[in-house]
Amino acid sequence: MKKRMALFLWGIAMLTAFCLNLFGLMHLIPMLITMPLLFLTIFGFISTWNSRNQFRGFYQKRMWH
Repeated sequence: MKKRMALFLWGIAMLTAFCLNLFGLMHLIPMLITMPLLFLTIFGFISTWNSRNQFRGFYQKRMWH
């Protein structure tokens, strides 16, 4: 449930950054601000979406002689 809420919030942030980027394309906001903002929101959305429980192997306790 927390992941779904985080994805929803990242999606809203991505749509907002996309709208700001459109304003940047119309030269209302500097592109130097809008392009990194859009990149960071897309990166955050994808990294949140991709984070899942991954199998990291079995824990092996080593016994020394």
